[in-house]
Amino acid sequence: MSVQVEKLEKSMAKLTIEVPAEELEKAIQNAYNKDKNKIQLPGFRKGKAPRKMIERMYGAGVFYEDAANELINNEYPKAAEESGEAIVSNPKIEVVQIESGKPFIFTAEVALKPPVGLGKYKGIKVSKQDTEVTDADIDAEIKAELNKNARVVEVTDRAVKADDQITLDFEGFVDGKAFEGGKGTDYPLTIGSGSFIPGFEDQLIGAEIGKEVDVNVTFPEEYQEKSLAGKAATFKCTVKGIKEKQLPELNDEFASNVSEFETLAEYKESVKKKLEDRKNAEAKAKKEDEAVKALIDDSEIELPEAMVETQQRQIVNDFAQRMQYQGLTMEQYLQYTGTTAEKMLEQVRPQAEERIKSRLVLEEVAKAENIEVSDDEVNAELQKMADQYKMEVEKVKEILGENQIKTLREDLAVQKAAEFIVENAKESATRKTTKKAAEKADDEEATEEKPKRTRKTAAKKADSEETTEEKPKRTRKTTKKTEE
Repeated sequence: MSVQVEKLEKSMAKLTIEVPAEELEKAIQNAYNKDKNKIQLPGFRKGKAPRKMIERMYGAGVFYEDAANELINNEYPKAAEESGEAIVSNPKIEVVQIESGKPFIFTAEVALKPPVGLGKYKGIKVSKQDTEVTDADIDAEIKAELNKNARVVEVTDRAVKADDQITLDFEGFVDGKAFEGGKGTDYPLTIGSGSFIPGFEDQLIGAEIGKEVDVNVTFPEEYQEKSLAGKAATFKCTVKGIKEKQLPELNDEFASNVSEFETLAEYKESVKKKLEDRKNAEAKAKKEDEAVKALIDDSEIELPEAMVETQQRQIVNDFAQRMQYQGLTMEQYLQYTGTTAEKMLEQVRPQAEERIKSRLVLEEVAKAENIEVSDDEVNAELQKMADQYKMEVEKVKEILGENQIKTLREDLAVQKAAEFIVENAKESATRKTTKKAAEKADDEEATEEKPKRTRKTAAKKADSEETTEEKPKRTRKTTKKTEE
């Protein structure tokens, strides 16, 4: 195989790949062997017709398509690597020559990693994040846990209260006439859920089981059913049953049931620590978002269209895979939502562009700062994978292979670059800060020393994801990367 590279405009390139005639002959024979059992010619048993007879009957190129697909899938990845170019898109393939006895020639038009005019990445201003955990935060978290462990009991001796779960019969009327879709029987409704028109649920508070009550509401002007929008309506409602949540008592017993701690005090302290960790992680992610976005805005990047299209498809493919885990095919999702694959691709375009640009600028920062990843750091990440999947580290290495471990090392370098720009960023005052305090903070920022670099490897997942060069007719499920 030989490969020639022709550089095109806007970070595009065309690879011309030539495969020896004998390799084409093997691929044609493979195609014949695969399909011969499906072909029957007069005078021959099914699957026994010679290749030459089939070619004479159906044409010399009867097996060319399958042969071409085999060669492209086998030879393109080798050609891409041999080219030495940083390919960042799926190839657009075109067959130039396919004829028995002659070399097989095809071209692959691809996007190359574009140049980046890196902007200022030290001293980027980011918002100061509030990471304080209040008593109200702790109470809300514990209340949520109480609700998760509540039991629901039927109530027969009182009227409806807020937060009750009721069973309801109702029928709606506009101008004294029942309207389509306004009737329900044995409808489950939680008071305060906001499931119905504003004001509807509040008027059911105080209703007694078995007694009809009138609920008067006005449909919102933007109501989805245009014939009802803005109109006054009366619903005749009958509550048929009431259930309420009974929360467990907040004490040491509850704490020991829902946690590893024996006392309520210890449990509350653990909740506080969990909330602190969560807020710190959220604050870090927000700072990274702000810093990377500011760096992108200050950098010059012209993305090749093929690179963006590849990333768009990757995002949609990832979404489709998540839907599949939930038992829903992409076709079903599109049908239920009334959208199309083309619309989805267009919707994710901004996300695709941001993801690519984030990766590119962080790669440039890593290069500018000579950020490296040690073998120990790679091994620590591999150990995390092994622990997650309950496998031996050596088995994980075997599954990933050298190329994916190399990709992992590159990912960690990008993560370090994200850490670096955040550590060297300057925090601006939050809204709660007084003007005087803000001015003081700005003065301190002007004189403070730049923080020392660390070698942490945690970073925002979205910033570490990369675009991928994929083999034709094959979607990689492994770590995405910008260059191979």
